[in-house]
Amino acid sequence: MNDKHGRNINYLRLSVTDRCNLRCCYCMPAEGVPSCSHADILRYEDLLCIAEAAAGLGIKKVRVTGGEPLVRKGIYSFLAELGSISGISEIVVTTNGLLLQDAAPKLKSAGVDRLNVSLDSLDPRIYRRITRGGDLEQVLAGLDAAESAGLRLKLNMVVMRGINDHEIEKFAALSLESPWSVRFIEYMPSTLESQWQSRMVPGSEIFENLQQRFRLLPVAKSRLCGPARSYRIMDAVGTVGIVTPISDHFCSDCNRIRVTSRGRAKSCLLSRKSLDLRPALDQGLTQVREALSFVINGKAHRHHFMEEQQGFQMSCIGG
Repeated sequence: MNDKHGRNINYLRLSVTDRCNLRCCYCMPAEGVPSCSHADILRYEDLLCIAEAAAGLGIKKVRVTGGEPLVRKGIYSFLAELGSISGISEIVVTTNGLLLQDAAPKLKSAGVDRLNVSLDSLDPRIYRRITRGGDLEQVLAGLDAAESAGLRLKLNMVVMRGINDHEIEKFAALSLESPWSVRFIEYMPSTLESQWQSRMVPGSEIFENLQQRFRLLPVAKSRLCGPARSYRIMDAVGTVGIVTPISDHFCSDCNRIRVTSRGRAKSCLLSRKSLDLRPALDQGLTQVREALSFVINGKAHRHHFMEEQQGFQMSCIGG
């Protein structure tokens, strides 16, 4: 389905939980998010109804997010059912990788096509600082397990000045011998702490850093791809990419909507607007499809994050 600006919306980000086993500094507060009851989170039946309604509007790709989706009980059966919905051609899971060593073969069996793994440092001490206690070795073992299971991998690094920006070249080098997609993402704080802009490394600076070290060749995007500008280092097996939501927004090419684990549909991560899908879910598939159509038609031409300076809770929205 096309929105009123002519963009083809074919990608749904579907959050299944706002709980996580890490406390990454740019995603949630150190104390976590307020606990909600089981009844506050959509049932899998509701999430499948939303996905089916979205497929009826032309959604082809679904990325399952959180929180950390692998902490939710019953996730593998849900993913298998999600993949059986007519019209959906790609299932992706975003994870922090902590549970991946055991989960990888189950995800492959459930029909998952690819994993997006959030990994912001290859230094155990820095990784522990960013995640507030995470074990890097556990994540690296998970990446090995995922590769052994035959899952395609994309690594997402949020670049933060003075914290991990010195690791950009090291991350890019991972693509030389592994068929991974390495993505560098501009820092977007979940709360507007003072001087947060000083942490943000613009995509142009990331590109210049890479270009000084490597010869970069542009890579064409597929119709279901996200917003990254993608490149291949000369003779590399994998690719690198840069995502610039702050310094050079990609709104004109945005192809996605998202639904939170509590049932609120959003046309933009950085918008304050959302629509509660629960009333529509009580009425059935047709009403859910109409509600999602309303969200798509209401999608703004671009976000105004820098002008409005509002905070947002990434873990509650879905990355």
